[in-house]
Amino acid sequence: MIRTLYLHGFASSPQSSKAQYLAARFAEQGRPLDIPDLNGPDFRQLTITAQLRIVEQCAAGEPVHLIGSSLGGWLAALYAARHAEVQRLVLLAPAFGFPRLYAEWLGAERMEAWRRSGVLRVMHYAMGEEAELGWQFMEDAQRYEDEPAILQPCLIIHGTRDTVVPVQVSRQFARTRTCCELREVDSDHELRDQVEEIWLAARDFLSS
Repeated sequence: MIRTLYLHGFASSPQSSKAQYLAARFAEQGRPLDIPDLNGPDFRQLTITAQLRIVEQCAAGEPVHLIGSSLGGWLAALYAARHAEVQRLVLLAPAFGFPRLYAEWLGAERMEAWRRSGVLRVMHYAMGEEAELGWQFMEDAQRYEDEPAILQPCLIIHGTRDTVVPVQVSRQFARTRTCCELREVDSDHELRDQVEEIWLAARDFLSS
């Protein structure tokens, strides 16, 4: 049986509601869902490179399916583009081009302040409070491609009311990739009202 890894979003954790819901449903089918903690040992020193290393350690060179949410969706695509043993991907509101999207969200003034001071305080949802994140995160993220060249079958689920990562981001990604199927749903970035539909779609797609 091919293992499935779930990659959580930015400043989230393995305890996210979508991750835990899907883990429970996979368990009902006798299929474990591995959810690595992508925050690393020190969130302040976090980088995309370090997160990809965590995925690599969890995958252990074996064939895997990847489910990725938001930033985790971009990470899943980055990893799959570099690892042919990834079999299939399910991406939930994937944050393709995360550095650009996050810079736009922060604005030029806050971005410059982050660069100058070397640290940004962000809301860490898993901690329930603000946490410091070093400038190296953005600097490292900018080294990676916005749209990874994946070849594996890929299902993207994206909300049409998403104001964090506009659905146009996924439309653009899927438009020129025959390996990708895009399903647009009436929801926001969190997709919390779509968890049952996500489970059913992921179950069927990863079993085909």
